[in-house]
Amino acid sequence: MGAVEDRLAELGLAVPEVAAPVAAYVPALQDGSRVFTSGQLPMVSGQLADTGKVGEGEGHVSPERAKELAQLCALNAIAAVKSVVGDLDKVERVVKVVGFVASDPAFTGQPGVINGASELLGKAFGDRGVHARSAVGVAVLPLDAPVEVEIIVHVAD
Repeated sequence: MGAVEDRLAELGLAVPEVAAPVAAYVPALQDGSRVFTSGQLPMVSGQLADTGKVGEGEGHVSPERAKELAQLCALNAIAAVKSVVGDLDKVERVVKVVGFVASDPAFTGQPGVINGASELLGKAFGDRGVHARSAVGVAVLPLDAPVEVEIIVHVAD
C-alpha cells in the first residue's frame, strides 16, 4: 500500500473494487499522462447507497447526506484511477473534478455537496489533490443517483 492508500486508511476508508459500468463504457481511460474517469455514482458493493433528488424536506436526499455520497463517488473515482495506473502514488495532480447533483428545482447548494468529493481528494492526495472544479445541478442522473463525480488526474510517466 502506498502513501495515498495509507492516508485513506487513516480516514477509515479503503479503495473499493471498481464499480461495474452500467452501460457501454470503461470506468477510466489513460491518454498520455492523463487519466479520465467516467462519471462515478455512489455505489457500495454494486448497489447505490441512496437515490433521489437533493433538497430540503421530506422525500429528498439532504444536502449533508449528498455530501457523503459525493465522497463515495470520489472514492469510486480513485478506484477507477487505480485500476488503470496500479499505484495511486503515481498521481502527480488531480487536475479537474466535475460533479453533478440531481437537484430539486429550488436547491442551489451544489458546490457544498461536491465539496464531499473535493475534500476527500485533498485528504487523500494532499497538495496534489488541489484541483479545478465544476458543480452542476441536473434534473436526473442514471439509476436515480443523487450525485455523480468524474475526475481527471495527471500521472507520472
